[in-house]
Amino acid sequence: MELLRTIKEQEVYPDYKPEVGKENKYRKAVRAVVMDDNNKVALINVSKLNYYKLPGGGIEDGEAMEQALKRECLEEVGCDINVGAEIGRVLEHRDKINTNQESFCFLAKAVGKKGQPALVGYEITDGFEPLWVDINEAILLVENSKPTSYDGPFIKIRDFVFLKKAKEILK
Repeated sequence: MELLRTIKEQEVYPDYKPEVGKENKYRKAVRAVVMDDNNKVALINVSKLNYYKLPGGGIEDGEAMEQALKRECLEEVGCDINVGAEIGRVLEHRDKINTNQESFCFLAKAVGKKGQPALVGYEITDGFEPLWVDINEAILLVENSKPTSYDGPFIKIRDFVFLKKAKEILK
């Protein structure tokens, strides 16, 4: 899968000084640009932390990428999906939390009825609210968000890259 972007800690937090000798753990994740029958994109408003994100998350041990993506979309936006074409991948070097995250993103189609998400602890606390918007609006919402958490700026850059690439693919 094509590498679309590498995001380094110093790009997001220029004043951060890495600790010498610390190694980052690797985290593999999946994301989706999910489209419904009206060509609306699933986006999650993380209302308490001032940013928007694509549905997705970490891949659990023994879980295939497609299986993880279907699970995450059902949990976060309340719908089943058919996984489509590859969009690309983004590497994030989150040195402050000793994590290198690699996110693999796919186009997906919502199938069946949209239900209620099955949010868990931090998702409820952070104010996760799924919404469906035109891809251009999704790009603007992500681009213009002003995250107030450590992870938010990484997510903003990552998901902006994925949405712009998805728009190119969909043309």
